[in-house]
Amino acid sequence: MRQQHGGKIAAVIPAWNEAATIAQVVSGLQGIALPIVVDDGSSDDTAALALQGGAVVVRHGINRGYDAAIDSGFAEAARLGCEYVITIDADGQHDTAALVAAVGILQAGARLTVGVRDVQQRLGETLFCLVGKRMWGMDDPLCGVKGYHIDLYRKLGAFDTYRSVGTQLAIHSVLTGTPVVQFPLKTRERLGQPRFGTTLSANLKIVRALAIGICRTIRHRYVVRT
Repeated sequence: MRQQHGGKIAAVIPAWNEAATIAQVVSGLQGIALPIVVDDGSSDDTAALALQGGAVVVRHGINRGYDAAIDSGFAEAARLGCEYVITIDADGQHDTAALVAAVGILQAGARLTVGVRDVQQRLGETLFCLVGKRMWGMDDPLCGVKGYHIDLYRKLGAFDTYRSVGTQLAIHSVLTGTPVVQFPLKTRERLGQPRFGTTLSANLKIVRALAIGICRTIRHRYVVRT
């Protein structure tokens, strides 16, 4: 059963040339969350279709990347007074039932929830998951569906500061004592080209983000001990 968001739950959707799927994604959020679409320098009708579907649209004049798009979405959610933010992708891969589950987990009192996908798409993702489970207690840190209490964003002061492929806020929240609640997520086949580019470039971005995340975690734990 769908929950009424009452303006308190935002769904931030980073979108770059997603005209083929954005209307469907926005429509699927009706009664679940307030859709905030960040049009990250698209050259197609992504923004117009999102507006037509009833989404709040934030526009980037140029393509600034996945993390910067989500950062802008969080800023808009905070400005609108939303209490919770869920991140989802614009490509139609995420099942609506999982979004309902994420909302339910947050409304039950969790401050951080992370989906666990049924399939990993790249070697870098598999490596990130192996490390993530051991270091941060997250089976799938790169999952695009995560839910946060807005205070976690305010505490860090940003969603991302080092191109973390959507992981910095979740990792920081865990390291500063926020328990994470996980839930299973079924994924559909993606329409169009992957946002992160070729397999090689995507894996390099993922491994870079993982290396920085590990370094920051080691530094954080050293500071806590001393």
